[in-house]
Amino acid sequence: MSALTRKMGAASRDAYGKALVELGAEMPDVIVMDADLSKSTRTDKFGKAYPDRFIDIGIQEMNLVGLATGLASCGKVPFISSFACFLMCKGYEQMRVGIAFPELNVKIVTSHGGISVGEDGASQQSVEDFALALTLPGLAVIVPSDEHSAKSLIKQAAKLKGPVYVRTSRANSPLVYDEKTEFKIGKGIRLRQGKHVTLVGTGLLVYECLEAAEILREKGIDASVVDIHTLKPLDEELILAEAKATGAFVVAEEHLTFGGLGSVVSQYLSRALPVPVEYVGLNDTYAESGSPQELMTKYGLTSKNIAEAAVRVVSRKPSR
Repeated sequence: MSALTRKMGAASRDAYGKALVELGAEMPDVIVMDADLSKSTRTDKFGKAYPDRFIDIGIQEMNLVGLATGLASCGKVPFISSFACFLMCKGYEQMRVGIAFPELNVKIVTSHGGISVGEDGASQQSVEDFALALTLPGLAVIVPSDEHSAKSLIKQAAKLKGPVYVRTSRANSPLVYDEKTEFKIGKGIRLRQGKHVTLVGTGLLVYECLEAAEILREKGIDASVVDIHTLKPLDEELILAEAKATGAFVVAEEHLTFGGLGSVVSQYLSRALPVPVEYVGLNDTYAESGSPQELMTKYGLTSKNIAEAAVRVVSRKPSR
């Protein structure tokens, strides 16, 4: 059905580990800390290369944030990591008071975001981290779609002055880009230009949007595909251009439909150019245990679901 060739790459957490090692050589002020999950988050790679600049404090997410604030106050560039659900949910208050309010230069990079975590179940599947991160003033929020975007955006985040949140995934992801692609924090990427509907994706859902565009092409619907890897600051210029070009949106994310990318895009469109929008995400529920593909299918986070949402939203477009 699809003209795309699905080529699997590494997980974005693996790219994070590699980027950290390279940053260690480039930036002597980088300090990496973890909360007893360094093998899973891939920060152990940095620990082996630079043991004097790596701290694993154990299962103490709140203290992890506190240590980072102290280091940042002394001019260091701390990267802190754990699973998204643990670090964002347990460390939120410390992030609010210790990182966001004083605008400290702390990089929060989590792994195991979304339900593609799989069999670990709801306690370790982060489906509310976008919403939590987006509510912290001044915090850039980044979600790479594959290993190439992850490596580039992590290295940019290290050099961006101010707090940053990045979600990486446990699951290997299809390659959307090649290693020569240029990325810029705050600037989305138009992967396909269409005229009937815009499919906006982030993280693992970007490739699903590309496959959905192929499904829609067979139905006579010409879809744009946009990767919004930076949820905040949002690329408003690109969103507005797409609203003018297609007049309809589907926003797809591995997150609750409340408070995530869909909310950010809709809030902007309501001010700039109101158009019909459909949402593909978790509908006010936690997921259960299962394989990543089983869960993505059961909870409607596939190219088929995105294509169906596109058909619905195109039918809602006002006649011109």
